[in-house]
Amino acid sequence: MEKLKALLSNQNTQYAVVSIYLLIASLWLHYASKSIIAFLMLLFSFLVLYYSNKIPTKTRVIVGVLIFTVLLPLASGGNQYYMEVASNVGIYIAMALGLNIVVGFAGLLDLGYVAFFAAGAYAYAIFATAQANNFMPDWMQFPLGGEWFWPFLLVGLVVAAIFGILLGLPVLKVKGDYLAIVTLGFGEIIRIVFNNLDKPINITNGPRGIPAVAQPELFGYQFNTSTHYYYLVLIVIAVIIIANKRLEISRLGRAWIAIREDELAAQAMGIPLVRTKLLAFATGASFAGIVGVIFAAKQTFIDPTSFILMQSISILVMVILGGNGSVPGVIVGGAIITVLNVSVLQEISEWIQQLNMSGVISIPNELDPSKFQRLIFGVILIAIAIFRPMGIIPAKRPEIDLEKVKELDKTLPQTGILSQVQQGGKSS
Repeated sequence: MEKLKALLSNQNTQYAVVSIYLLIASLWLHYASKSIIAFLMLLFSFLVLYYSNKIPTKTRVIVGVLIFTVLLPLASGGNQYYMEVASNVGIYIAMALGLNIVVGFAGLLDLGYVAFFAAGAYAYAIFATAQANNFMPDWMQFPLGGEWFWPFLLVGLVVAAIFGILLGLPVLKVKGDYLAIVTLGFGEIIRIVFNNLDKPINITNGPRGIPAVAQPELFGYQFNTSTHYYYLVLIVIAVIIIANKRLEISRLGRAWIAIREDELAAQAMGIPLVRTKLLAFATGASFAGIVGVIFAAKQTFIDPTSFILMQSISILVMVILGGNGSVPGVIVGGAIITVLNVSVLQEISEWIQQLNMSGVISIPNELDPSKFQRLIFGVILIAIAIFRPMGIIPAKRPEIDLEKVKELDKTLPQTGILSQVQQGGKSS
């Protein structure tokens, strides 16, 4: 066992393992027309790279970028099924990374996160269709063209951030379970408002939803395939990852973590709780707003059923499963839960239906695996709580070498009260 560990810790061995893994996963994905296992294998090359710690970090980042920008689309061979699944996975990973700021960094349990997603989606869908003609002045003609999609990414960000502040204001003094209840209620209120905002003025078209949402255009080129949205989502994920990493080590990020660990101690240290919590809600919500705009354009149809409580729970499970405050962990958790929802349960259901129709087995519809989503989430959460309470990839705390700090402290000139004490000691 020790020899195997030593072998796997060798840099050349890790290069070989990564290369062989990528080759097998790529060939399998290329020759399998609709294999979710092959797709998962290539998707989780991220994990293989993450644990290949003898390979330089810069090299791993470059290889990871090449895998998801070049290798995955090429290996899929233009198969839109794989690209559709990949773009859906990316959308939910982006939302999970946004929720990671609120739950993972600041420790604020938010069960209404899907409300911000809905705010961004409706902000674009209303004006990218003729729906806006119902309440806007006659001299303004709608729908807006696909080229307006790009400014609406910022509009979705701002609208969702405002919703985040509106949520944050009434819950500033609420903690723990009560915070979860209030945010859950906020999410349901937003969904019900969108569901009933078709009278007296028809703004959201109510439960009928908004169809024919304009798709993005860039210099006359229309984004109308899953591959286009896959690359768009990749760019958004990259921006959100950079924002997460920069915020984590920033003064604001350290304030969020301090509030998460001990709110009373953070307040005693001079951290303004109101402003810091509001910034957490607004920052996390803004990312969901951007993703909501992309979702509306990709689906070309939205209605209130796309933003139910189960969506918020799914995103929260992604964060908990991957690891609170852990960016790579949240990515893995988001990929697992989304693939489980989008593909695995549906494929199992279709397979059982085929067996039923052929007479091989007889299983009632009540036992359809796609109806056991909440049961599966519950089992996952219980298993994680027992076996991996910190998540699949726990968040790493920055390590400080105290010996180096002491050495540095000796080389720096003493100022203030310390210099006066030293001078007093020397004079005596």
